[in-house]
This record gives sequence, structure tokens and C-alpha cells, in this order.
Amino acid sequence: LEPTLQEAAEGKCHAYFIDAAHFVWGSFLSVLWCFARQFIRSATGRSRYNVLGALNAVTNHMVTITNTGYINSWCVVDLLKELRKIHLDEPITIILDNARYQRCYLVERAAYMYDVELLFLPPYSPNLNLIERVWKFIKKKALNNRSFDSFANFQTSINQCIDGFTTCHK
Repeated sequence: LEPTLQEAAEGKCHAYFIDAAHFVWGSFLSVLWCFARQFIRSATGRSRYNVLGALNAVTNHMVTITNTGYINSWCVVDLLKELRKIHLDEPITIILDNARYQRCYLVERAAYMYDVELLFLPPYSPNLNLIERVWKFIKKKALNNRSFDSFANFQTSINQCIDGFTTCHK
């Protein structure tokens, strides 16, 4: 991992950390003490907003694929395609964990076709994946102590935090 990050810092390649976050629509409240009991409306059902993100290790630029269904290997292939569009003829190294939808034949073939190097982290090592810290930050900034009246507002809050990651949340 360190040689790859060193090459990225020197500008010889682009290193991206990839992982998915699954945000569930609901009320994210902290502990509150008051004399009168308060009732807060919460979401009905289980609506999820899935974000598959790639974080550039040097520039902190985020590339994301979002949906409300499931993150699968086809989403990872779409993300590889987007990264190749951004860096046309430059070497790209993807650093990812061992999730089943990331470590499969389809993703490995797509990485070969798009000329992208895959670097898998050791099992059970989420602290090595920088994008895990990004997801924690986004949950804290966009969702903590908030209640959303619609799923669209929930998605907007997450998207605004992701869009502002390289500018106002730098």
C-alpha cells in the first residue's frame, strides 16, 4: 500500500480508495432531556440510499455512483468506467476491501479491460481504507441530529455533503 501511495503522491499514478455506504432513511437524534415529552415523526419502511464512492488518495476528489437498490459488481464496473473517463491514458490503482461484489470475476475482467490495477486490502482492516473515515464524517455532518420529512431531502443532505467534501469540508 505504501509504495502505491508514494507513487500517487509523486504523480506517477492515481490511487483511489473504493467502498460503499448504505444510508438508511430515518431520524438521527441525540439524547435530549426536556420537561415535556416530544414526538418526532420518523420514516416509514426501510428506504436506503446507497453510495459507492472512490476517494482520490492525493487530491481527496470523490467520484460516486448512487442508487436506491443494491450495490453490486455492475456498480463497481460503472465506477471503474467513470474513473477511466476522468483519467484517459494515466495509470490508475484502485484500493479496495474484500467485499464479494468487489472481488469477483466481473470486476477483475473490467479492471483488465480498463487497464486499472486492483489492490486488495488485508481482510478485516477497515482502518486502512481512507474512505471509511469519509463515510463516518458524512454521517456526522449530513445526518446527525436531523430528521428528514422526505426521502428526497434525505438524499439531498447526503449529496450536498459529498459535493462539498473537497471544498467547504476540506
